[in-house]
Amino acid sequence: MTFEIKPYPELWQSLDMDVERFDKARLMLGEAYEKTYLSQQNRPGAMAYFDNMIAEIHGGRIKELMAAKAEGRPVIGTFCVYIPEEIVLAAGGICVGLCGGSQGSVPDAEKTLPRNICPMVKSAFGFKAGRICPYFQAVDFVYGETTCDAKKKTWEILDKMVPTYVMEIPQCKNPRDIALWNEEVKAFKAKVEEVAGKTISESDLAWAIKTMNNKRRALQRLNSLRHHKPCPISGKDGLLIEQIAFYDEPIRFTEKVNELCDELEGRIKVGEAVPTKNATRVMIAGTPMALPNWKIHNLVEGAGAVIVNEESCIGTRYFKDLIDESVSTMNEMLAALTDRYKEIDCSCFTPNNERLNQVVKEFRDSQAHGVINYSLQFCHTYNIEEIRIREACEKEGIPYMFIESDYSPEDIGQLQTRIEAFLEQIRD
Repeated sequence: MTFEIKPYPELWQSLDMDVERFDKARLMLGEAYEKTYLSQQNRPGAMAYFDNMIAEIHGGRIKELMAAKAEGRPVIGTFCVYIPEEIVLAAGGICVGLCGGSQGSVPDAEKTLPRNICPMVKSAFGFKAGRICPYFQAVDFVYGETTCDAKKKTWEILDKMVPTYVMEIPQCKNPRDIALWNEEVKAFKAKVEEVAGKTISESDLAWAIKTMNNKRRALQRLNSLRHHKPCPISGKDGLLIEQIAFYDEPIRFTEKVNELCDELEGRIKVGEAVPTKNATRVMIAGTPMALPNWKIHNLVEGAGAVIVNEESCIGTRYFKDLIDESVSTMNEMLAALTDRYKEIDCSCFTPNNERLNQVVKEFRDSQAHGVINYSLQFCHTYNIEEIRIREACEKEGIPYMFIESDYSPEDIGQLQTRIEAFLEQIRD
């Protein structure tokens, strides 16, 4: 049976989308998903939920967002793991990751933006400019942040199309920087309360912190099971779940991830492996892979290896740290929230020794055989930090490869050759 991203033309029309063009993209995404994901052998049965989330990515989930808006609940779009999701949730709102992982929207962006900037920024901007992302069309406002120059200047232009709130993320982690960050969190809370028409109570925020911590615990559990040798689930499926985490309803998502983990624990007991028990194990580090960017995972696992960890914003940076649940006052909870978010070791920070240590730690924990450090083109902070990551891996004797790419298929042949050669070097 052919997989289909389900069509909702009337819904899309009500959101003022370019329906004809978007429908073509829908068909292409369905074909790509079937080829990339449903062709896999021996997938866990619990992946059916996540397959359905993709089938309903532009319909069922959008209906949920519109129903929330009808109830007066805010829907806030984001591109970054630094958004304090707990605040949105505490106000009864919904936080959704916006489209930004496809080459198809880049030409729309390049009519306005420079060509030589990050493809994720161009892709995201192009989705709004071309009216080909229902999430962009549904949000009350977009949360932007100042983690890179391309983003922070693009927000100024994006604000003309959709209300865009910018939160300053300090580039250092000194006490004065953390104090600024805490003030930014408080200002964001005030903005969300204004849009929601609701004052967030201490009990609201305590509940939201626990809810988001539970979501992170489920993802931590999944990641630790991927570290098992042999691996009970493909890296492509692991990546897919991490991508869906950014737009699914958090309580439901947490439940479904834990159900999958229960199944994976059963697989581990009987030694069931994906793809084989002796598959070469690879860890990916670097820039985030927004849906539907499955390029590197597809090439690595197409060559017979398995990806067992993502040290990225789509991966461990998103869920490795929890918020202290023992505090009770509003100021204490906001401070605890800030403390947790400052532990995210994005390459925007200087110095960033924590990330060097984290890459080595996750390599050891995942029992990987080698690291592929992946960066999007023109992502200057990650491209320059690559030097230090490479040096750290060389010091620890970790087999290492660096890939710089974009969303286009033009370099797939070259990357396939390089990846296959790297895997041949590190096989047991």
